Amino acid sequence: MPVRISGVNLPEKKRIVIGLTSIYGIGKSESQKILKRVKISEEVMVRDLSSSEGKDLRDFIENNVKVEGDLRREVATNIKHMKDVGTYRGLRHTRNLPVRGQRTKTNSRTVRGNVRRTAGSGRRSASEKT
Repeated sequence: MPVRISGVNLPEKKRIVIGLTSIYGIGKSESQKILKRVKISEEVMVRDLSSSEGKDLRDFIENNVKVEGDLRREVATNIKHMKDVGTYRGLRHTRNLPVRGQRTKTNSRTVRGNVRRTAGSGRRSASEKT
């Protein structure tokens, strides 16, 4: 029976410490802290969890950790607040530019969606007839 926490089925062929990272809001270090608090070994595979361990894990995460929908909603409201107040970060979000200080002369195509805005990007080769 698959282990389901906060609406996410954990991958059964992975260790529990890695399987928990498939939940939005839980990284590896957070996963290790959770497992230590619930007293489950990090080496246990997800498929080998007993039903009581799965229930303990589910209860702990749902009651003590902000994950999935709640966390996504909080992040979205924080970004909306930055936009409304008019902070620099809010403006960067609005304009779809990198927010965390990265350079934009080159290397910001990931955020902008691979848009090429330079003069020579759409130029025809010199051999073509004009």
